[in-house]
Amino acid sequence: MKAQDIMTSDPARVTPETSLHDAAKLMKDRDVGMLPVVDGDGSSKLVGLITDRDITLRHVAAGHASADCKVREAMTTKATTCPKNADVKDVMKVMGDEQLRRIPVVDERSNLVGVISQADIVLRLDDAVASDRTIGKISKP
Repeated sequence: MKAQDIMTSDPARVTPETSLHDAAKLMKDRDVGMLPVVDGDGSSKLVGLITDRDITLRHVAAGHASADCKVREAMTTKATTCPKNADVKDVMKVMGDEQLRRIPVVDERSNLVGVISQADIVLRLDDAVASDRTIGKISKP
């Protein structure tokens, strides 16, 4: 099974110029904890990601109260990704080893094509033992 077989296709995304307020609202509306960041409107070129934790720690906890703050101020630019044709077992190993709850899926040109989350692994993989092991590694303190 390949990454593209279990990923959530065409995920919601933001740009570096999106306000943190709008990004947080989109996370709430879509019930997600991470949004891929692409280089501009209408683009799929992945340049990073923003998580609810990034907003909390890099914005709110740092004392930023301005509604003008942009995603670029809190985003992670060195995002670990996986190719769409990667074997799911390899993706699970990376997610477990790096303790990633979600991983962007990209094509051969680093364009965003999807996201794999813990839930995708649990719900779409037919290997409960491997799923449990991966989720355990991701969640390990």
